[in-house]
Amino acid sequence: MSVETQPNFQSFLDGRITVKPGDITVENADAVVNAANPTLFGGGGVDGAIHRVGGAEILAACKKLRDTAFPGGLPTGEAVITTAGNLPAKFVIHTVGPVYGEEGGREAELLAKAYIESLQLAAQHGLRTIAFPSISTGTYQYPKDEAARISSRAIVDFLIEKGAIKNVSLVFFSRSDAEIFLRHQVF
Repeated sequence: MSVETQPNFQSFLDGRITVKPGDITVENADAVVNAANPTLFGGGGVDGAIHRVGGAEILAACKKLRDTAFPGGLPTGEAVITTAGNLPAKFVIHTVGPVYGEEGGREAELLAKAYIESLQLAAQHGLRTIAFPSISTGTYQYPKDEAARISSRAIVDFLIEKGAIKNVSLVFFSRSDAEIFLRHQVF
């Protein structure tokens, strides 16, 4: 797999995967992924930013999901799709990553599942581009090096097996987080 270096990003798998620092709320992708908490009502980090910038439409859609399909909250590793409200993206895919050390040894499985479920949901809706934050590596304290290996393997396996997604952007809050990911990814 070739690696193309530019000032602020790197690409892999013939340009189908890009890794960069940035603000996921300004990504012009078909969908951005929200590292949500189970309530779906917003919170800190990426979740709070997506809800703040996206506005009331996202919260209303999440409340409807809680009232219907997920009254007890979105389970870890699952994904749902809503409007993107005021975001440049068309949709938000909300997924709940694992809290490190609190999933009975299933953390790696559930982290991979959060990425795969999000990609499958995008493909089912005919979406071609998707932007991910680093799921579970903030408040949920997943070690960034481990998360890089798990998420990159899940993404590349999905893209090789299923050709529906044209581009996956991995958008990191800081340059240092992007660099950690790049040192440990397995594309």
